[in-house]
Amino acid sequence: MAKLTKAQREWRPGMPKKRRSTKVMFASTVLLLEAFVAFFATLAVFGLKRGEVQPALILTFGITLSLVLILACAVLSKPWGIGVGWVLQLVLILSGFVEPTMFVVGVLFAACWWYGIRAGMRIDRENAQRDREQAEWNASHGEDSAGQSA
Repeated sequence: MAKLTKAQREWRPGMPKKRRSTKVMFASTVLLLEAFVAFFATLAVFGLKRGEVQPALILTFGITLSLVLILACAVLSKPWGIGVGWVLQLVLILSGFVEPTMFVVGVLFAACWWYGIRAGMRIDRENAQRDREQAEWNASHGEDSAGQSA
C-alpha cells in the first residue's frame, strides 16, 4: 500500500479542504517558465559562445540556474521564499551580461513575477474574506442549509 501524506493521514470526513495560495501558484508558474527559458538560453549561449567561454562553465551555470529555479518553487510558501524569487529575478536579468537578449527577457519575467505576486496576494485576500463571510453565514443560518439551494 502506498504511503499516505501528512494531509491524507490528518483528513477526517467533513473537514473542509485547505485552500491553496494563489500567490504561490502564480509564483511557481513564473519560476518554472523561467527554468525552461534559462535552460534554452544556456543551449543558445553554448552554441554562440563556445569558442569564447569554456563549454563546461556555460553548461554548469545554466543547468544549475534552471535547477535552482525549479527547486525554489518548494520554498515559496515560506516567509523568505518570495525573497529568494526576487534574487533569482535579479540573477536572470544579470545573465544579460553573457547574452544581451537576456536583459529584455529577465526584465519581462521580473514584471511577470511582480504582477503574479501582487495579483496572487489580492486574490488570496479576497478568498479569505469570502471564506470568513461564508463561515459567518453558515453559523447564523445553520450548517445544514449551506449545501441547499433556494
